[in-house]
Amino acid sequence: MRPLTSRALVAALVSLALAGAASACGTTKVSLTTGPREYVPTDYAQVLERWTRTEQLITLSELDDLLTVTATYESWDFRWAYVVRYAQDYRLTVQQRRELLERTLAESQTSFHFYVALYGTKWRWDDLTRPNSSWIVRLIDDLGNETAPAKLELVKPGPLEFRYFPYTSPHRHCFRIEFPRLSGDGKPTIAPTAKWFGLRFAGAQGNEELRWELETEAAKTAALAVPKNVDVE
Repeated sequence: MRPLTSRALVAALVSLALAGAASACGTTKVSLTTGPREYVPTDYAQVLERWTRTEQLITLSELDDLLTVTATYESWDFRWAYVVRYAQDYRLTVQQRRELLERTLAESQTSFHFYVALYGTKWRWDDLTRPNSSWIVRLIDDLGNETAPAKLELVKPGPLEFRYFPYTSPHRHCFRIEFPRLSGDGKPTIAPTAKWFGLRFAGAQGNEELRWELETEAAKTAALAVPKNVDVE
């Protein structure tokens, strides 16, 4: 295992303290409801923060940082804010923006998509696409549903990743992970009555969960219903 330096030790202790404080205060709840948004480009940073979670797996006995994971769930809400920001940055025409928005919103209704950046004790072991990776990742909820990825892609970060996901780093492996909305038996992979959903990273060294707490029952049921045709007008 990789021992922590004095600087890393301080950072680890601070992280633990902040994690405890965050738990005491509670996490920001999110809504999976669809529908039009009225975002402007400057809203993107706030929306990104709302849909992003970070956790660390640290062994207190050796004060070793086994795994640090940051993930953004690319929800309908997130994607709307992303397209607004992207359209301004790249000076898209009204028609180009509309086509991009329709395409990305439709994608959000067929699968659950996450952008993930992580690092751990060994660079090679942290690659989730390798058969000998230290970790596996699953989509989970509080009712016991657990789903393997339908697609897991290792990303070589470029301008888009560094710009729109600022926690991206050359020292982290970055992935795009897709999970099905329905399991093989036709049941939702995130239950309509779930109080939270998340990502679980598990392996021989331990396990860590990133959770997105959900809002009202009515909002959850509507958002997790069978996908319908997208209409952004």
